[in-house]
Amino acid sequence: MADLVNVTDNSFDAEVLKCDIPVVADFWAEWCEPCKPVESFLTEIANEYREQLKVVKVDIEDNPRVTSYYGVLTIPTVIVFKFGQEVERLNGTQTKNSLLEKIRPHLDS
Repeated sequence: MADLVNVTDNSFDAEVLKCDIPVVADFWAEWCEPCKPVESFLTEIANEYREQLKVVKVDIEDNPRVTSYYGVLTIPTVIVFKFGQEVERLNGTQTKNSLLEKIRPHLDS
């Protein structure tokens, strides 16, 4: 079982923007109830697509620079990055299928 990687304002560039595979960034907070099922779905997706995808968590309270830079105003917010660029964004509660619909097109076959 893969744990989601916690990234910070300091590690975001290295872990997300410079990653050579697509990265899904989950912007969340400890107090956010709707964030919990999204995290669970993303953990499953991280395990299923282990070789093709990296999934990270960004705590909005501890990482205001990245949160502000990407204009995250509501949580949960999930952003898909490919080659350091934002390619998809999902705001609010999601199902596993809705997440996969937005993530799969960005995976290398």
